[in-house]
Amino acid sequence: MSIVTLDKKTILVTGAAGFIGSNLVKRIYQEAPSATVIGIDNMNAYYDVALKEFRLNELAKYPTFTFVKGNIADKALITELFEKYKPSVVVNLAAQAGVRYSITNPDAYVESNLVGFFNILEACRHCESLEHLVYASSSSVYGSNKKVPYSTDDKVDNPVSLYAATKKSNELMAHAYSKLYNIPSTGLRFFTVYGPAGRPDMAYFGFTNKLVKGETIKIFNYGNCKRDFTYVDDIVEGVVRVMKKAPDKKNGEDGLPIPPYAVYNIGNQNPENLLDFVQILSEELVRAKVLPEDYDFEAHKELVPMQPGDVPVTYADTSALERDFGYKPSTSLRTGLRKFAEWYAEFYK
Repeated sequence: MSIVTLDKKTILVTGAAGFIGSNLVKRIYQEAPSATVIGIDNMNAYYDVALKEFRLNELAKYPTFTFVKGNIADKALITELFEKYKPSVVVNLAAQAGVRYSITNPDAYVESNLVGFFNILEACRHCESLEHLVYASSSSVYGSNKKVPYSTDDKVDNPVSLYAATKKSNELMAHAYSKLYNIPSTGLRFFTVYGPAGRPDMAYFGFTNKLVKGETIKIFNYGNCKRDFTYVDDIVEGVVRVMKKAPDKKNGEDGLPIPPYAVYNIGNQNPENLLDFVQILSEELVRAKVLPEDYDFEAHKELVPMQPGDVPVTYADTSALERDFGYKPSTSLRTGLRKFAEWYAEFYK
């Protein structure tokens, strides 16, 4: 692996007003205060824009952070950004997220996840300063694979949602560009990321919103789903470590580049049953005084069948991440949900 220093470098983060993106920008400045970070985000209304603005406001305190409102599917804009700022490291987190939304609004996924990512790859191809492209993939690529834990060596050719298909496509596109143009690229398959100021379409956040309003929460697959919940700080720690080590450029026997390409899982390696998860969440919401102590959770729970596009279990094998970066996510679900509940109490009070 090639060492990439972040000090005094220009780093482009797409999706910078997003949940992972905004936390990553903060973490980059902890790691390398002398870095310059360019953030781009289209600030779309897929979920409450006030949350994105809250995250952006927290980034305004960094004097070398520049925010650009725009869409990665706008090729002219992306070309212009790369020519102007000449980034050394690019972290592509901008994407249309969510499995269920991809069933009702597929166009958004093709635009952002395919066209947008293609524009990033094309710009990287022409960017002489580029040392490493890191991009978000997803645990969704594993589909309904029966073998667990999920390993990056597993075959992932059976997506069960368009969202998953676009993320697998990103890995394939990155591989082709790594091979053709010798671009060091690393894909990261994130497993169910959660935490303060997260995405309201995620179960923990959506459940909380509904419980606060006295509505009933639907627990899919009758509660028999397991998710490898990964706390956001663990995710961004992993991303920063990966940014600093790029796959080596080297040529094969034919004199052509062996693609400097890698893919890793980032997950907690500890799947939690959804019913246990709801139990812990409810306890932490009471503790943070988001809900009253006498709240009747049983009356607000409904067990329902599996949803289209969903999978029964996600479970990360993170041994490759441990081997190459000496890192393994470790925040417990209770610790992470406590921090979320405390943030929620403060933000919505």
